[in-house]
Amino acid sequence: MKRFQVKKVAVLGAGVMGAQIAAHLVNVKVPVVLFDLPAKEGAKNGIVTRAIENLKKLKPSPLGVAGDADLIGQANYEEHLEQLRGCDLIIEAIAERMDWKLDLYKKIAPFVAEHAIVASNTSGLSITKLSEGLPEAIKPRFCGIHFFNPPRYMTLVELINTPTTEAQILDHLEAFVTRGLGKGVVRAKDTPNFVANRIGIAGMLATMKEVENFGLTYDVVDDLTGKRLGRASSGTFRTADVVGLDTMAHVIKTLQDNLNEQTDPFYGSFGTPPVLAKLIELGNLGQKAKAGFFKKVGRDILRFDLESEDYVPAGEKADEVYGRMLKRPAAERLKLLRNAEGPQGQFLWAILRNGFHYAAVHLASIAETARDVDQAMRWGFGMKQGPFELWQEAGWLEVAKMVQADIDAGKALSKAPLPDWVFKGPVAEAGGVHTAQGSWNPSKGVFEARRSLPVYQRQHFPELLLGEAGPKFETAGTTIEENDSIRVWTLDGEVLIASIKTKMHAISPEVCEGLMAAIDLAEQEYQGLVVWSGDEPFSAGADLQAMLPAFMAVGVTAIEDAEGFMQQVMLRLRYANVPVVSAVRGLALGGGCELAVHSARRVLHMESYVGLVEVGVGLVPGAGGLTYIARRAAENAETSTGKDLLPFLTEGFTAAAMAKVGTSAIESRKLGYVLHSDLIVPHKDELLFVAINEAKALFAGGYRAPHKRLFPVAGRDGKATILGSLVNMRDGGFISQHDFHIASLIANVVTGGDVEAGTLVSEEYLMTLERKAFCSLIVHPKTQERILGMLNTGKPVRN
Repeated sequence: MKRFQVKKVAVLGAGVMGAQIAAHLVNVKVPVVLFDLPAKEGAKNGIVTRAIENLKKLKPSPLGVAGDADLIGQANYEEHLEQLRGCDLIIEAIAERMDWKLDLYKKIAPFVAEHAIVASNTSGLSITKLSEGLPEAIKPRFCGIHFFNPPRYMTLVELINTPTTEAQILDHLEAFVTRGLGKGVVRAKDTPNFVANRIGIAGMLATMKEVENFGLTYDVVDDLTGKRLGRASSGTFRTADVVGLDTMAHVIKTLQDNLNEQTDPFYGSFGTPPVLAKLIELGNLGQKAKAGFFKKVGRDILRFDLESEDYVPAGEKADEVYGRMLKRPAAERLKLLRNAEGPQGQFLWAILRNGFHYAAVHLASIAETARDVDQAMRWGFGMKQGPFELWQEAGWLEVAKMVQADIDAGKALSKAPLPDWVFKGPVAEAGGVHTAQGSWNPSKGVFEARRSLPVYQRQHFPELLLGEAGPKFETAGTTIEENDSIRVWTLDGEVLIASIKTKMHAISPEVCEGLMAAIDLAEQEYQGLVVWSGDEPFSAGADLQAMLPAFMAVGVTAIEDAEGFMQQVMLRLRYANVPVVSAVRGLALGGGCELAVHSARRVLHMESYVGLVEVGVGLVPGAGGLTYIARRAAENAETSTGKDLLPFLTEGFTAAAMAKVGTSAIESRKLGYVLHSDLIVPHKDELLFVAINEAKALFAGGYRAPHKRLFPVAGRDGKATILGSLVNMRDGGFISQHDFHIASLIANVVTGGDVEAGTLVSEEYLMTLERKAFCSLIVHPKTQERILGMLNTGKPVRN
C-alpha cells in the first residue's frame, strides 16, 4: 500500500481544541497552519495570534517546549485560503454548530488539494450530515477525527467514517494518528457523541442521578470514584470541572437533541442535572472560571451546595470500609457492593451496574466490537479497565444475572433487558467478550481480531485488554538471565534487552550487577543492548532503601562502595564495544537519568521526564551525572572561539542544583540530558521497536565506543563565580543554608575542584569528587531529615 504522507496540516478553528491540536502537531514535528476568522480590529490574524500566545500559559502545557508555539503558522479565512492547497490533512475544529461548519466547508472546498483528507473534530455531530455539505470529489476523503482534551496527553482519537468515505482513507489516517501523533485509535459508528462520550457522559449523568438518590456529597463521591475505583484520580465532579461544565452541558444537549425514548431506552436519565444547570446559570463553569462543583479559596477547597446556592467546606472522605471492599478481587468486590447496607456501597454498585447495562444495550449501535468500548474508556476517560473488562473479570454470567435481577426489580435506570448475546451463545460460553480469538462483534456475531494494519507491526507489546491474547513483555522472547531485580532477554537473538524489575525500576546493587553482566554478554554475542521496561517509569533513580541496611551496619564506607560500583556501571555503559540504547518512557530521575546519559543513544517517548533530582533528598548526583555535565560543557565549548567554559556550564549546573526535570522529552533536550542525535518517539508502544532498530543501525554502521579523553574544567575561578551567585540567593532568602551547602558541592564537582581554569581532567577524577560530596552529605543530619521525609511521605522536606 502506498504510504500517505502528511507533510503539512491545516487546523481550522483557533479555539481551545483547535489550538491544542496544532500545538501537539508541533510537538511531533508536523508543520501546521492554524486558521480562524479575520479579526475585526487590529491585525487580521489577531484571533490566531492570541490563541497561540495563550498556549504558552496553559497548564498542563500543550507544548513540549512553550517557545515552540511560535512554529505554528497563522492564517485567516479572508487572506490565506490558498495555503490549504499545500496541506495533506485539514482538521476542522470550529464551534459545534452544524450550519457554521457547513458554511466553512463551502468556503474551503475550492482550495482543498486533490489528495488531501478533510476531517472534522466534532465531538458528536453527525459526520454523515456534515459530509452532505461537501462537493462529491471531497466526500470520499472526508471523515470524523475526534481528539480528547487535552490532546497532548489523552491517548484516544476516534475516527468516524460516512457511507461515502473510502476505506483506505481511514487506514491512512489511522496509521498517521498512531505513528505520527502517538495516539490510540478507536473507530466509532456515526452515532451521537460516538463511543467514549456516549458511554462516559451517560455514565456521569447516571452517577449524578445516583448521587441525588443516595444523598452523597461531591467530595465523598470523588473519593469513591477516583483511583479507588480504578478511574481518573480526579473522580467524577472534579473531572467535570476540568472538562468545563459548559462543555459537558453541550455534550449532554447533543444526547438530548439527537436521541429519544425509542433510540435510547435510557433517555429519561439524560435530563440536565439541576445542580449543573444552576452552576452554569451562575457562571461557575469549572476550572476555567475558578469555580464549579469545587472552588479553591486560599488553601481551602470548598464544594457547591445546591440548597444554599453557595460554597461550603469540602474534604470529607469516603467510609474506609468501602475502600477495603474496592481492594478485593473483582468477583468478591461486586458482590460485597451489591449487598452493602450503607448508601456509599449501594451507590458504587448502582453506578457500576448502570455502566454494564448501558454498554451492553448500546454496544451494537455505537461500536464494532467490545474492544472499542473498553479502549475508548481507558484512553478517553482514564479508566484502568473498561466496563466489559471489569464485568468479565468478576464472572460474566454471575454479574449478568445480578444486573438483570436489578432491571427486573426496577432498580436500574431503564427497563431495557440485557441483550440475548449476554446470556446465550459464544459470549456466555467463553465467559466474556474478550478472548484469544478477538473481541465480541454483536452485529456479526463473532469474536473479531484486531485490525492488522502495517503500523501495528511496530508495536511489539501493544496494550492488551483482559482476556485478549498477545505477547507479554514479562515472559516474551528468550530469557538469558533473570532474578527479582532484572531480566536480561532477547526478542530476535540479535539485540539483548535489559528490563529492570524493581519497584519504580530503582537501580539497586543487583540491578547494577545485572547491567554489567548484560554488557559483557552483548559484547560477546549480540549487536547491542537496549535498556527498556514494558511499563513506566524508566527509572526513578538509585535505590536508597537498598543501601540503608549496609549504611547502618558498616557506615559511610558501604555507601562509597555502592556509589563507586554505580559509577563503574555508567562508564561501562559509555565505553561498551556495542551500542547501548536507553529506551526511556516516563520518569528518568537521578540514577535513571545518569543511566540514560551514559548510553550511546537515547530513544524517548514524548512523555519522558528526565532530570537529576538528588538535591530534593539533600544529596548530589553521585553516579556520574555531574561528571556528564562537566564533560558536555567542555565538548560544547570546543565549537566556540572563546576559552571561557562557564557559559557552557551554567545551564547544566542550574539544572542539577535546582533539580530541574524536563516536562517532556523535548524540554529534557533543552536541559542537556537528551541530544539532537537522540530520537523522540510519539507512541509509547513503538519505543522498543525503534530502540532495537537504532541499536542494529549503529552496529551495522561499525559502531565503536568513544575514545577516553581528558577535558578542560572551569576550575576555582569558575567555582568562585558560581558561589557568588549562590551567596546572593542564600542571603536573599531564596535558598536555605543547606541548599547553599549542597549547591556549593555541586559547583565544586562540575568546575573540577581546586584547580586552575582549563586544567585537563578525566571522568574518573570528577567521579571521585562526586563520591566524596555524596558521602559527606549522606551523614549530614539535614540530609538525613530529607531522606526520611521522602521515604515516609513521598514529599520533599525543605530545611
